Amino acid sequence: MTTGGLPSGVRKAELVAALSLATDLGLGLPEEHVLRQTVIARRLARLAVLSAAQQDAVFYTSLLAWVGCVADSHEMAHWFGDDRRLRAESYAVDKAGLPMLRFLVEQVGRDAGPARRLTAIGRFLVAGGVGEAMGSMITHCRTTADIAERLGLPDDIGRALGQAFERWDGRGVPGRLRAAAIDPVIRVVHVADDTEQHHRAGGVGAATAMLRSRRGTEFDPDLVDLVCAHADEVFDGLDAVSAWQSVLDDGSPAESPALTEDELTDALRVFGDYADLKAPCFLGHSAAVAALAADAAGRMGLPDADVTLVERAALVHDLGVHGVSSGVWDKPGPLSAGEWERVRMHPYLTERTLARVPQLAELGTLAALHHERLDGSGYPRGLRADAMPITARVLAAAVRYRTAVEPRPHRPAAEPAAAQTLLRADAAAGRLDGEAVNAVLAAAGHRVRRRPALPAGLSPREAQVLGLVARGLSNRAIAAELSLAPRTVGSHVEHVYTKIGVSTRGAAAMFAMRHGLVGDPVQG
Repeated sequence: MTTGGLPSGVRKAELVAALSLATDLGLGLPEEHVLRQTVIARRLARLAVLSAAQQDAVFYTSLLAWVGCVADSHEMAHWFGDDRRLRAESYAVDKAGLPMLRFLVEQVGRDAGPARRLTAIGRFLVAGGVGEAMGSMITHCRTTADIAERLGLPDDIGRALGQAFERWDGRGVPGRLRAAAIDPVIRVVHVADDTEQHHRAGGVGAATAMLRSRRGTEFDPDLVDLVCAHADEVFDGLDAVSAWQSVLDDGSPAESPALTEDELTDALRVFGDYADLKAPCFLGHSAAVAALAADAAGRMGLPDADVTLVERAALVHDLGVHGVSSGVWDKPGPLSAGEWERVRMHPYLTERTLARVPQLAELGTLAALHHERLDGSGYPRGLRADAMPITARVLAAAVRYRTAVEPRPHRPAAEPAAAQTLLRADAAAGRLDGEAVNAVLAAAGHRVRRRPALPAGLSPREAQVLGLVARGLSNRAIAAELSLAPRTVGSHVEHVYTKIGVSTRGAAAMFAMRHGLVGDPVQG
């Protein structure tokens, strides 16, 4: 539910830049790799005298070029264990021919004992692991182009993204193009990507040495010569500037209007699908949680703005899963202490991914609460009830239900009746909010005991708050009584007064007595 065509205040350029931070997680590289790569790419595009349209295309192509890397995470984890480590370390090699084959073989079974590793390498070579690894690059390109299309980017950007793994010498994937036949936009991005990583690790000397070693093979020789001849300009202040500000303030296309509210929600659906690509068992999870949570929030009588907030936070709640190896998500047995600790951090990684855009920061804060519990037993922060607004309680219940009814490598999917029992037990134990659980179960199609209809469209929580207001309790006292944040209580009081058409406590008390909504006295 959104306010339609009104501007959201979020520019497409900001949205794509935020998505690049999730890509950093999937690549196993430090935060802002893709942003720094984009700074280099924009500078190189100007040096190469690309047209203004091509320079704008470089911006989006650079930010999105590796977003599809997660599409093959499951396959990479199958052969190599840690897909994030594989991608991070691949920057050290010229990715073609014997160097690439040697690199892949060295990665197979890397964490296993000698005997098991030899067996794994044999399977990799005999069972077509090399072909599968190369073929996954094509999947990557298709996924990336699909994301660009869904975000409403021009066709020329999609075409450039489709050439992400072509090479100057024609030995790329799928290997249909070579040299000048490759789009100049993606040629610039190719150079910028590896250059950033080598510059970060070893400075200008390491970056230019790498470029010279791959001149005319992996990279356009003219672009390599430009970087080497103008290294001071290309790398100027790269370690001192904020890559985020540099990209958005100095490098983003001039034409990047704010998305409408509907467009923003649609774009966040893309984010949710992107998160779910991390593992086959996640497919469709984010969209399903969003539909369930939004329905539940509406049933609870939350304001439209809160319903939209819950829906959007649900769409993006799992972006942080890219910071965990697919080998962990796909593991059929118990997690080690280290693996479990990484899993516990994924809500925080979601929050950090969205924190740079002010209008998305609120979503990130809410999304990061989806595994918190009212009794403090959740993660990553172990927050308690007073730190969880009703929106977070609805999201937590929706995530719990959908996760239960979806299969995971270590267990089968629960039947709906069993999932209902799980949620009821969590509510009884004080882990989940009972009202939120009822709303989620009703939204999921379960029969829930119906309460009598409340007057003026009040939700059960609002009726509770009204009864306590009528008895003269302050917002802070009500917050303590109901285990809510004072700010949440203030919002409830405002909504109650608006719904029943009063502006004073006395008038609210009259309404509460008339309709039998006076709360029990609080024992002091």
